[in-house]
Amino acid sequence: MESVLEIGNEILSKQPFSQLMGTQLTRLTPSEAVLELSLRDDMKQQHGFVHGGVLSYMADNALTFAGGFAMGGVQVVTAEFKINYVRPAIGTRLVARARTVHVGRRQTVCQCDLFVQEAERETLVAVAQGTISAMGSREA
Repeated sequence: MESVLEIGNEILSKQPFSQLMGTQLTRLTPSEAVLELSLRDDMKQQHGFVHGGVLSYMADNALTFAGGFAMGGVQVVTAEFKINYVRPAIGTRLVARARTVHVGRRQTVCQCDLFVQEAERETLVAVAQGTISAMGSREA
């Protein structure tokens, strides 16, 4: 029997954009997901900060992993989400930690904190919240 993390990594491997970005799923439980991304220069905007779209993508994907597995591994989509950028993202690695807040049969509300890492230091750069909606079974 595959572990939840193995199933999650199988799903991540089928996401072409995640493969392009180099995203790694490092933790997955029925109520939590952690995605990590090594940052490159081509992910920055003109001021040298990580582009908001990269942060938004990581939050969205972490929220859907947490929400989808909280609802039993069904296929999900993001119904809506909001992100607050709290400081410029400057570092070598981006970490998105999502967790469930409320789990329902057809939708789940999740929160995500995004951090940049530089050496041994981790700094909060954004927070997000979203509603994740079920589409059907995982195998569908």
